[in-house]
Amino acid sequence: MTNSLKYILLFSALLLAASCGTGWKDAEETGSKPVIFPDYCDVVIPSGIAPLNFRIEDNPGRSVAIIEGPSETLKIKGKGEILIPAAGWEKLLENSRGGNLKVTIYSSNKSGWKKYEPFFIHVSTDPVDPWIVYRLIAPGYETWSEMGIYQRELSSFKQGTIIDNRLLPGACMNCHSFQANSPDKMMFHLRGNVGGTMLVRDGEAVKLNTKAGETISNCVYPYWHPSEDYIAYSVNNIQQVFHSVSDKRIEVFDSKSDIVVYDIKNNRLISTSRLMTEESFETFPCFSPDGRKLYFCSARKGKQPEEYDRIKYSLCSIGFDPATGRFGEKIDTLVSAERTGRSVSFPRISPDGSTLVFTLSDYGNFSIWHREADLYSLDMKTGNYQPIDVINTSETESYHSWSSNSRWMIFSSRRVDGLYTRPFIAHMDEDGTFSKPFMVPQKDPGFYDSCLRSFNIPEFVTGKVVPDGRAMLKIIGSPAKDVNFALSD
Repeated sequence: MTNSLKYILLFSALLLAASCGTGWKDAEETGSKPVIFPDYCDVVIPSGIAPLNFRIEDNPGRSVAIIEGPSETLKIKGKGEILIPAAGWEKLLENSRGGNLKVTIYSSNKSGWKKYEPFFIHVSTDPVDPWIVYRLIAPGYETWSEMGIYQRELSSFKQGTIIDNRLLPGACMNCHSFQANSPDKMMFHLRGNVGGTMLVRDGEAVKLNTKAGETISNCVYPYWHPSEDYIAYSVNNIQQVFHSVSDKRIEVFDSKSDIVVYDIKNNRLISTSRLMTEESFETFPCFSPDGRKLYFCSARKGKQPEEYDRIKYSLCSIGFDPATGRFGEKIDTLVSAERTGRSVSFPRISPDGSTLVFTLSDYGNFSIWHREADLYSLDMKTGNYQPIDVINTSETESYHSWSSNSRWMIFSSRRVDGLYTRPFIAHMDEDGTFSKPFMVPQKDPGFYDSCLRSFNIPEFVTGKVVPDGRAMLKIIGSPAKDVNFALSD
């Protein structure tokens, strides 16, 4: 190679390096914010969250992100994807609590570099529970052969298995629930040949047969009492039919349903005739934070499936005495289906007792299949309720649960593609005002595009669940312990 050719190549390389390294600083301003996925523009996040990796949707050949905090700045280069280094991100969040991150995006294609309007991310001073638990399942109704309950550390991208059915062929596991967000007190149901309700407390597990002679089914939808002594359940005769119209797929409904409470110490189900009526359906129980009220959804009985779209649930409550296990004499209605013309499901009260969030859909109680399903908040002091507009979309928003400090809510939504449920987190301030939600971040910004599983029943937990797989399998394979039943009136 001649010296002149070497100089030409060296000069070209220097020009290319200069172009790559500084060209973005002279970018043309677009006057608009970037379109990114996941959408993290103008959200509120906790300081204990993994890097918010994202991609720029205008398919740039090259990109630069400048993330500015109060005391430091991160510069990340990529080819359309912005992958934030974990160490720098953690330090940035730690030093930005109560303040904003300013994010400026530059992207380049054949026409040159362009600069987008910056967006901001507020870093809340409110901590978030460090783990979430969810079930991963195909979005249809056939593939029980591949499902499991998993946990994810929010400050990293670590996902671990609590239990899956690779060693339990044909088994379905569902309705996992925790007592006051505790990883040490958990229950879930198993359906199939090894069916039963698994109750785990402080490392000790037991399998229960919750179908007592007087109840219509095994226990279904759970909610723990704050005292740890009770778990409220619905008992449901659940059926499903398939729609022939293109905009609907499956309809799931109850032909019968009641409310019972499992008395853990005395191994018995208790209820009252007011929660086991022939004239109405009762489902989705939820205890108040002080444990003295039981909230639930109730609808007038109708003929199923003929009247499936005329069954509409109200939000109701009844008193409960944890000292005696007895129920109140009166049922109160908080949200009336006759007034709304719509149907309530999944009531969940913040641990501080200030706010109750519920799902509202056109009819029925299986709102996950209803595109019109939205989340509503009810002020527990005034009784007033309203849609959470900053959260709701034209697609399904359904199941939701609270962090232990009442400042964060995780919920499932089909807003991305209308098919798969994805987990989103929203902040609620002390005045009950919610912020724009953000999708739980993943290491690969394209993860949700390729993940063919729905995130079902997302729950916050205050620590890592430590399952003993071998002991769990032994108990699952053993006979279930029968429970008794008693009416309190």
